Parts: sequence; C-alpha cells; structure tokens
Amino acid sequence: MNQEFTLNAMRTIVCQDAQGAAKTVAGLIADQVRQNPKSVLGLATGGTPVATYQVLIEMARRGEVDFRQVTSFNLDEYIGLAGDHPQSFRAFMDEQLFGQINIPIEQTFVPDGCASDIDASCARYEAMIRDAGGIDMQLLGIGHNGHIAFNEPGSEFDSRTRQVELTAETIDKNARFFDSPDQVPRHAITMGIATILDARQIVLLATGAGKADAVRNMLAGPVVAAHPASLLRNHSHVTVVLDPPAAAAVTELQQ
Repeated sequence: MNQEFTLNAMRTIVCQDAQGAAKTVAGLIADQVRQNPKSVLGLATGGTPVATYQVLIEMARRGEVDFRQVTSFNLDEYIGLAGDHPQSFRAFMDEQLFGQINIPIEQTFVPDGCASDIDASCARYEAMIRDAGGIDMQLLGIGHNGHIAFNEPGSEFDSRTRQVELTAETIDKNARFFDSPDQVPRHAITMGIATILDARQIVLLATGAGKADAVRNMLAGPVVAAHPASLLRNHSHVTVVLDPPAAAAVTELQQ
C-alpha cells in the first residue's frame, strides 16, 4: 500500500519499494498518454528511470498504452558526444525506450551535443518545445546535490536550455557509465529551470538512501538556487514518487 501526503504543496507518494515506485511513475505517464494520445512528454536519462521505462515497454507490448502520436523532448545531452556514441543520452533513450515502443523516432528529440553553434542549437530546442505546444508531463530525477537535469546548484530561476559546466560531484557520479572518469564530458546541454517549470505537470522519481537528503531539502528545506530541486515548489502540479529509503528523511516529518 502506497503512502501519500502533501508537503509544501507537493504531492508525495511513498511506494513499498523501488519497483513499486517505477510502476507508479509508469502508470502516471501511461494515464497522461491515454488521456491525450498526442501528449508531449519530457523525459530523463540516468539509472533512476530505467525501471520505469521497462514497465512502459511491457505496457506498450500488452497494448495498454500507444505512443504513436506522442512527441518527446529529453532534458539534456553531453557536449561532444554524437547521437551514436554509446554513452550519449540519445543512444541511451533509443536503447532503453524508443527502440522498444511504437513511438516514431522522428517525434523524439534530444539536444544536439555536437552542434557547431551550441547557443543557436539551444535556442532552436526551446523553439521546438514551444512549437509543439509545450510539455504536458515532465519526468525528472534528482541528483545527490539537488540538481535537476544538469541544472547544478546556483542555476538561475529563469534559466533556459543552455550549455553548462558539470560539477566534479556530477562527473564522479556519472563516471560509472564510462570506462574511466576522464572520459566523462565536462560540459552538457540542459533544459533550464524555467523550461522545466513551464511543463504542465512534473513527476519526480527518486529511489535509494543516497537521495534521502536531497529529497528532504527539496520538500522541506528553503527554496534556493543552491538546491535546484527546491525550485520545483514554485510549480502547482508536482508529484514526487519515492521508495522508503529515499523518503526516510521526509516521512519522519509526517510522524
């Protein structure tokens, strides 16, 4: 049985375990697509959403959700990695989701990490989101330092899609996807805080004890740029989905 409560106007669902959290998020995404088959989804990469994508793949194979009219925009991409590089986020999405559901690949968008003019490419990405009608539901994870997408601590409230320099902590955390830390790109393209907050709905998934402090700061700490996820409290429709270890520091506040 899930535990649900509202903390600082953010709907929070604590599931029985990480797989239950993945199923809950997949259900929210599937409901969005069933309600609006032409939904525009904002999607995330990294280890956290993989289980959710696996559930969505299973649902699609059973005919429970149809992605043929969906458009998607990913949060970020490493600068310097082409889409066919195995550690690029485009390759990740093709492998973990797009290649296994019936979404037309031409309706899936990921920032271009090899653009000759990064600033112009970022501006085009923002325009493409606007032209698509905006994002209906944005999926997020949260970094140990509170980053969302690659918006590191100190990111501006009004930031848009742009080039960013990754912190040493983020590079270290992402090194597990590469043969060595030296191979992790030092810069990335990311949707900005304001871009994320423009989404009509936001769903944030966090699992594992390592995310507990970041979750507590997001839900119950001050709303400050030093903890980018806390800025989500400026949005009116956020759902936070957690497993018990990630929720440990906030469930105490409900007791």
